[in-house]
Amino acid sequence: IAADQVNEAGGLDVGGKKYRVQVVAYDDKYQANEAVTVANRLVFEDKVRYVIGPVGSAPVLAIQPMTEKNKVIVMTLGFTTKALAADKPFTFRPNVTTAEVSQPQIDWLVKSLGLRKVGALFPNDETGQQIALDLEGAYKKAGAALSVKEFFERDRVDFVPVLTRMMARGIDAIELDGNSPTTAGLIVKQARELGFEGRIVRTGGPATQEIVNVAGKAATEGMLVHTPIDPELPETKAYAERYAAKYKHAMNGFSPAFYDGTNMLFEAMRRAGTVEDTDRVRVELEKLEGFQGALGKLSWTGKARYGINHQLNAPFYVAEVKDGREVIRARCTVEGCR
Repeated sequence: IAADQVNEAGGLDVGGKKYRVQVVAYDDKYQANEAVTVANRLVFEDKVRYVIGPVGSAPVLAIQPMTEKNKVIVMTLGFTTKALAADKPFTFRPNVTTAEVSQPQIDWLVKSLGLRKVGALFPNDETGQQIALDLEGAYKKAGAALSVKEFFERDRVDFVPVLTRMMARGIDAIELDGNSPTTAGLIVKQARELGFEGRIVRTGGPATQEIVNVAGKAATEGMLVHTPIDPELPETKAYAERYAAKYKHAMNGFSPAFYDGTNMLFEAMRRAGTVEDTDRVRVELEKLEGFQGALGKLSWTGKARYGINHQLNAPFYVAEVKDGREVIRARCTVEGCR
């Protein structure tokens, strides 16, 4: 959509020249080896200087030795803390992660809902392991406990044995952060079918519509979920409507972050006066502050945690699922929710 808008306006105006933006897309299948294969194709065959993705932690870590060496700017969704570092100056993350959003939301959930003993299921990979660590610390700091953790392979679809064990431990809530939308939906559906009556929360990874589609409205009623968007914000509403018109379905919650990240990249190219010199583009991208995007006013943060300000700083929210739709219950920043 970002590329469409630039091209519809006659191209990207950089240094007095108009450029048409072309999107070259490959599927890394959420696998490190596939990511290396397609990243090499992008950089050495397609001569791409800017990569939007990968979405997975293991894939981005796998491609970084090559992208950093060749000064390719990468905008990744990967949640691992290892994705951003002072010695990885060409990697940016245009979405907030569990590390940024978990503590404020969990503080609010524990205080508002009285959660004490939480169980969680995580995919057994870099992403799941990192999120488990982040959440365990966040629940402890909030005065509760992530007392039951179960890890599984990503292709698993039967969670009844795992959920039965968890419920036997007397948990009062199930945490879904770290799971793909379809997997999260299956967990919700199976937990409710087993008779679990406690709270179900998801403190990271916007996927409410997909979860509702899999689990049904009845099973998801009352869920408390992280969402990076306020659908009533005019900029967000306009983007959501354009997305739905183009693709004929509602957007995923991460979509606006990558729309904004791509537009920030375009603005950095304009300011740098070049599309070829990624060193200059990177410097201008780092300088952007108060950038008006679909998510609101955006800037970069992260130096204290990652050693470099390449982490997007954006507002986020806690919503309750009512009749299959999100209703915002708390507005948050990294400092807290209210």
